[in-house]
Amino acid sequence: MHILNCSIDSVIKLEKNIILLKIKSPEIASEIKPGQFLNIKVSDSYSPLLRRPFSVCDREGDFIYIMFNIMGEGTKILSSKRRGSKIDILGPLGHGFNLEGDYDTAVLVMGGLGAAPFPYVVREIIGEKEIISITGGRNEHDVITYGLSNIFVATDDGSMGFKGNVVELLKKNYNSIKNKKIKIFACGPSAMLRALQEFALENNIDGEAATECAMACGFGICQGCPIESATGQDSYLLVCKDGPVFNFRDVVI
Repeated sequence: MHILNCSIDSVIKLEKNIILLKIKSPEIASEIKPGQFLNIKVSDSYSPLLRRPFSVCDREGDFIYIMFNIMGEGTKILSSKRRGSKIDILGPLGHGFNLEGDYDTAVLVMGGLGAAPFPYVVREIIGEKEIISITGGRNEHDVITYGLSNIFVATDDGSMGFKGNVVELLKKNYNSIKNKKIKIFACGPSAMLRALQEFALENNIDGEAATECAMACGFGICQGCPIESATGQDSYLLVCKDGPVFNFRDVVI
């Protein structure tokens, strides 16, 4: 884990409110794993006071990428940065996806900005595993396909791809892949992850979810991001320190 003053290389607008930030940080780029995150101080002032957590979207050479939606004051400030701007980054943090294991098909399931960590996942396993990317949103403007491979789309209103949500789309096509050795990797809203977890456990499918939670410190000191354990070993785990990626069998989402 490092605390670094990093330089922004570029600010790319992918959609109306979706920003891709390219940041130069050889130290973090050499260590970061898919599914880990960064805690970023978006301003030099005390407003916003707390750092903001961001999944690492991708890594390329000395550069790391983060993807975010302009939602509040913090992300608005971050989106206004320019090439050469400096930002204070704490990372890498947390535990990422376990991309090893006995499976031949990676099923990536994401809702909205839950697509953020998956370009890096694709980069790491493409050519070694079959990839199926299931992405979706409320409508076509919420769908993110950046950096994905073999893409299937679901939208709540049917404006793009399958009409329904990503879990329904997976269920609809499950018969065509159930004889493969599959592993699910997921990120998105909690309701989506709960439905996906239930489906995976019912069908004895191995899977992991990158969970979302409000954070403060980002490394376990403040105890502010608990998630209920399903193993009986601990009542609660911490999203920042024990996660943010958990096996479906280990937590109650």
